[in-house]
Amino acid sequence: ACVAAAMSSSSWDPTNTQHVKEARELDVWPLDDANVVLLNEVHPREYVKSTDEPHELYDLIAVGAGAGGLVSSKQTARRGGKSAMISEHLAGGDCLNVGCVPSKALIRSARAIAEVRRASQLGVTGIPDGGISVDFSAVMKRMRLLRAKISPADGHDGTSGVGTHVYQGRGRFTGPNTIEVNGQTLQFRKAVIATGGRPALPDVPGLKEAPYTTNEILFNLESLPPRMVILGAGVIALEMAQTFATFGSKVTVIQRSDRLFASKGGDREAAELLQNVLEEDGVTFLTGTTKSVETLRERGDEADSPEHPLMKVTVTAGSDVDVECECLLVATGRLPNVEDLGLEQAGVDFEVGKGVLVDDLARSVSNPDVFAVGDVVAGVPRLTHMSGEMAKQVVQNALFNDNWTLSSFVVPAVMYTEPEYATVGLASEDAATKSGVKVDVYRGGLEHNDRAILESANRGFAKIICKEGTDEIVGATIVADRAGEIINEITLAMKHGIGLRGIGRNIHSYPTTGECVMGAGIQFINSRWERLD
Repeated sequence: ACVAAAMSSSSWDPTNTQHVKEARELDVWPLDDANVVLLNEVHPREYVKSTDEPHELYDLIAVGAGAGGLVSSKQTARRGGKSAMISEHLAGGDCLNVGCVPSKALIRSARAIAEVRRASQLGVTGIPDGGISVDFSAVMKRMRLLRAKISPADGHDGTSGVGTHVYQGRGRFTGPNTIEVNGQTLQFRKAVIATGGRPALPDVPGLKEAPYTTNEILFNLESLPPRMVILGAGVIALEMAQTFATFGSKVTVIQRSDRLFASKGGDREAAELLQNVLEEDGVTFLTGTTKSVETLRERGDEADSPEHPLMKVTVTAGSDVDVECECLLVATGRLPNVEDLGLEQAGVDFEVGKGVLVDDLARSVSNPDVFAVGDVVAGVPRLTHMSGEMAKQVVQNALFNDNWTLSSFVVPAVMYTEPEYATVGLASEDAATKSGVKVDVYRGGLEHNDRAILESANRGFAKIICKEGTDEIVGATIVADRAGEIINEITLAMKHGIGLRGIGRNIHSYPTTGECVMGAGIQFINSRWERLD
């Protein structure tokens, strides 16, 4: 059956103009060797299904092929179940194709560029007087090569290889226990909605008509835009602001709030520090409301013309301010993909703009045979690792009658700027106050952290938030190099009921930046010392 399926698909050909056109329709370009490898894995041409012998009844069908769909369908097969995965667009979802993977590749290049520019401070000589040059084309080529290298983990062959049946097409529910794909009806015991989300577009006059960019096409750029305006000041916005400023773009971030992370209840000191760092790296922040977008020049076909589009963004910030740019990156949040899935026919309740409504077991509140995971779910963190963990939860609950609850999850989040910004739980005193929780805050700064000093990176801190008068940890914020690695210690402690005293008594290797966490713990311990007075 697998051989027959392989014969029904064909490889992408970068010399075929029709293939190039089809790849662009999938929002993938240029169709170079790396992207050919990617597409052959995650969206083979003319691929319909991996089997000519579908099961009469599937134990689990996943609609969607991002982290949630991949993990749930593959884990079901590995545990002896009959599973299928329906992939319409690009397997691997946002994370592999237009999110975590390509963005971190660009961030790595930017970090290398910043290090070279600072190299003279470390005793490295030989840097040209005019400074170094950045080959943006080479940066993007490296990203595409590494993305292609990772892609087999999410590709159709890898998924079908563990026993999951893969269908490529639009999946729609036709009843409480049936799904149609490519004209074929599949029956299931349980199903998982894992269709992810998409960028939200704010209601700004002229924006819909403008040649704007989102994360879905940003990583197709072949030449560096001289000027970039970013609508929004969340994770994607700030990561790309710092990265493209480092590459050499003149970057302006338009934010609605007076300080970063205000809408999320983020730590005030972290917000101020990170904005200062990004401004030092060349990013301009403009606080106000985006009034309009005017297209001054349309986007050309990059195959024929290297010319970028040109837009004028008008921002009301006391008075009107006009900012021109060749790249307008819209990063103002995300919307769940709930439309045109047949959810009404399946009896699955959802809210447009919010997502599928689920209970604490990640099960639809209205159809007990349908579950949902990841960005399509209302009210959960929109993070790849959240999608993956929910997928494991669903397999356990749906097929093995477990009671693994969403409310038991402790979910960290990381912004991969330099320095990184990592949070978990109630990440600030402000957030705790909004939740009605009285807290104490313990701070371990990097000012006197020896490893951070030696790395010339001692701006930052770890703040651990505890219930007032106790060492019970309810959240944390860390700003530091590799904060995303350090936050996992706090997450583990919260998950398993280890208090701040225990962290303070845990011996940390010296010298490490992670000692800042121990420093917060020691601050708690020292505040309760007995004294020989």
